Amino acid sequence: MSIKEQLINIKSSLPKEVTLVAVSKTKPVSDLQEAYDAGQRVFGENKIQEMAAKWEVLPKDISWHMIGHVQRNKVKYMAEFVDLIHGVDNFKLLKEIDKQAKKHNRVIDCLLQIKIAEEDSKFGMSEEEATALLTSNEFQELENIVIVGVMGMATFTDNLTQVRQEFKKLKDTFGVLQSIHERLETISMGMSGDYELAIEEGSNMVRIGSSIFGARNYPI
Repeated sequence: MSIKEQLINIKSSLPKEVTLVAVSKTKPVSDLQEAYDAGQRVFGENKIQEMAAKWEVLPKDISWHMIGHVQRNKVKYMAEFVDLIHGVDNFKLLKEIDKQAKKHNRVIDCLLQIKIAEEDSKFGMSEEEATALLTSNEFQELENIVIVGVMGMATFTDNLTQVRQEFKKLKDTFGVLQSIHERLETISMGMSGDYELAIEEGSNMVRIGSSIFGARNYPI
């Protein structure tokens, strides 16, 4: 199936309140253009410089989401255009995003990444750390970022019961944090292999790559 056909299939299966982030990392500009021509406007990348290079040449009404782990020294390369940063897992990073957004007279939306998986390789805050951040005086002083929700990545496993429990944990954490920070509205969870389960557990933003574009193109 073509990218357009894959995209239409997935979009037709999503509830209308769920945002589809087409994960285009490692994919050539021609693939993104094909998805764009089929109506897709939200794209997710996990490397800032790759995203910036694509932003330079693709239509300017694309909403770019940074979905990977963010290094503070690279925030400046995306501050001019990024719409949503999914992986904010500490206050120092948030402060840097605020600083770089201010240089461009922008306000950048961010999601707090919550650690829900058991794998050590996954980044993220605990519910307690996220609560402490949102209630801190330092956070109140940031004027060029808005925390609009949470993001989480489930354990990479075939055990769907475990994955469901991890998604439930993120939804519960969202509820706790929303009670102290009313602007939260987004729960970004679910990828190609588990997005249907994630939606059942309350996700309203899914990050889908291989089901649209096929397997990733990694250099040999």
